[in-house]
Amino acid sequence: QVQLVESGGGSVQAGGSLRLSCAAYGYSIATYCVGWFRRAPGQEREGVAVIDSVGITRYADSVKGRFTISRDNDKNALYLQMNTLKPEDTAMYYCAADPRVAYCHPTRVGMNYWGKGTLVTIAS
Repeated sequence: QVQLVESGGGSVQAGGSLRLSCAAYGYSIATYCVGWFRRAPGQEREGVAVIDSVGITRYADSVKGRFTISRDNDKNALYLQMNTLKPEDTAMYYCAADPRVAYCHPTRVGMNYWGKGTLVTIAS
């Protein structure tokens, strides 16, 4: 069983930056498809960015050029650097992981393991 714990959320002004972290416990996620998803108030959950086991990254169009996903397999961790934040980035952000590496993409529907989320609020 993999447990995921997010941190790094907070409240910043538009144009600012935040770095989210996700620590994995219980099992190595080095070979997993891992990623960040978010759910804004009143909206469906959407994929933000994913990274596969060989480091290939994919992003939602809405965050391309502003967000960067990375992983540190030695630390069994996942990160999301968010720059040039906009009010529409306000959401609960979740990290997720899945040993099934086929179709590692932000539009992927199912991921096996989820964290409880960290709240990001962007003030205009």
